[in-house]
Amino acid sequence: MRIGFIGVGGMAQAIIGGLLQAKTFAPAEITVHSHHEESYLPYAQAHDLIAAKSNTAVVVGSDLVVLAVTPNVAPAVLAEVKDQLTPEKTLISIVAGLSLAEMARLTSAALPTLRTLPNVNVEVGAGMTAVAANDALTGDRLTAALRVFNTIGSTTTLGEDQFGVFSALAGSSPAYIDFFIDSLSRAGVKHGLTKQQATAIAAQATLGSAKMVLQSHKIPFELIDQVSSPGGSTVAGLLAMEEAGLMTAVVKGIDATIKRDAGETD
Repeated sequence: MRIGFIGVGGMAQAIIGGLLQAKTFAPAEITVHSHHEESYLPYAQAHDLIAAKSNTAVVVGSDLVVLAVTPNVAPAVLAEVKDQLTPEKTLISIVAGLSLAEMARLTSAALPTLRTLPNVNVEVGAGMTAVAANDALTGDRLTAALRVFNTIGSTTTLGEDQFGVFSALAGSSPAYIDFFIDSLSRAGVKHGLTKQQATAIAAQATLGSAKMVLQSHKIPFELIDQVSSPGGSTVAGLLAMEEAGLMTAVVKGIDATIKRDAGETD
C-alpha cells in the first residue's frame, strides 16, 4: 500500500516522521508534493521519499491520499485532483475545519474519506488523533486508513461537532503541557538544579504520570491520593497550586482555545 501527501508542512512532516520511525511505510511507499519545490524536494531527498511533480501525480501513485494543505487552498486542490480521486482511493484530510460534507461536495460522496485532527506528538509515535469517517469508508478500507494514525499514537472517533473540543484538549495542549514542564524545571533551577537536569526530571515525571493514567483503572484524583500522605509535602504543594488557581487557569485556557477556534471574540 502506498501513501501520498499533498502538502508537506509541519504536521505532514510530523506524520511522515512518525510513520517512518514506526516502519508503517517504507520511504519508497511515500510520495510527496507541495506548491513550492523548495518546500518538499529537499525534504523528500533527505528521507528517500518519492517527490511527485504534481498533486495529480500524488493521487495517481497512491492508495491513501493525505490532504495536508492550508484551509484556504484546500477547495482548489480538491477541484484540481477530483477526477483522479476515484472510489478506489481513500482520502485522508488533516485540514482544520474542512467537513466531510464539504469534501463530498468538492469530490464525491462515493469517495471513501476520513477526516482527522492529529496532534504534533505523532512525530514520536505518541500522537492523539480525532477521526470521523464518511459512509463510504468501511471495513478493511477503514482499518487501513486508521492504521496510519494508530501506529503513531492513538485515535478516538468523534462527531465532527466535537472536533473543536478535541483541538483544545489534544491539538493545543502539547504547548500547555510543555509550558507546565518548563514551569516545573524553572522551579528546579530555583532550588539549585541545572535547567537540563530539571527539564529531564520534569519531562520524565510527566511522561510516567500520563502512562499511569492510561494504564490504571483509577481516575486521576485516586492516583493523586496515592502520593499524598496526610500532612505531607505533596498535599502542601497541591493546596498551594490550587490556591494560586491552577485548575481554574487550565479550564479558562481550554475555554479560550475553544472560543477562538470557533471564531468567537469578546
